[in-house]
Amino acid sequence: MKLLWAGPAAILILSFAPHATSFTPISSTTISTAATVHARTTVSLADSARFDLLYEDLDLQGLALSKEAFHKAVLGFLTLQMNGTIQNPDVLSIIDFSLPSTQKRLFVIDMLNGRLLFNTFVAHGRNSGGLMATRFSNRTNSFMSSLGFYLTGDAFFGQHGYSLRLQGIERGWNDHAFARRIIMHPAGYVSEEHIQQWGFLGRSEGCPAIPEELDGAIIDEIKGGSCLFLYAPSYGRNRRPATVLS
Repeated sequence: MKLLWAGPAAILILSFAPHATSFTPISSTTISTAATVHARTTVSLADSARFDLLYEDLDLQGLALSKEAFHKAVLGFLTLQMNGTIQNPDVLSIIDFSLPSTQKRLFVIDMLNGRLLFNTFVAHGRNSGGLMATRFSNRTNSFMSSLGFYLTGDAFFGQHGYSLRLQGIERGWNDHAFARRIIMHPAGYVSEEHIQQWGFLGRSEGCPAIPEELDGAIIDEIKGGSCLFLYAPSYGRNRRPATVLS
């Protein structure tokens, strides 16, 4: 067993697989199905009270991370951990699109030691909105962000520099992400200078773009099969967000 959080209310989880050294696209799965199968086990391992302690210890409320986003991210993380989908269980990354792009809405959490590793800016797709991301799509050429759970893949050097492959694993929500070439990459428009000039971050073609000065540190921390969750308030309503386009 591995220790999820080495705090006074430690949560134990099972580790099923070693860290990944390469990225192979997986068949699309759904968190809702996995959650149904493993719900009782998952809840017995980590109840809401324990989530709240970690949330409070890291002062995530003070950093404006939605408690709902955090709870859904951790529940999904544990479910994917239980069914052996996650290959790098050390970290959990959350992007909270309930926040405007002028706020630091990417959170990377060390799930072994209960530490916040990164809290920084992240861009959304240009057709998802201006200051706020309010529209989401799984469709090719939509230039929108897609909500839900992803697995991180390999790091590589591409046209945007040091980047990270992403695999969407929720059918109908983000399972076209790999085909859409949705990746995490650095961008000059993800900066405080851009916010000061324009009032919001620049936008991508659907990729979660991050600050240039942090690309290596973040990507090296989360690559190799870790869990990334993109949240908006519409996520999970009636099984699929009302704003997701088919």
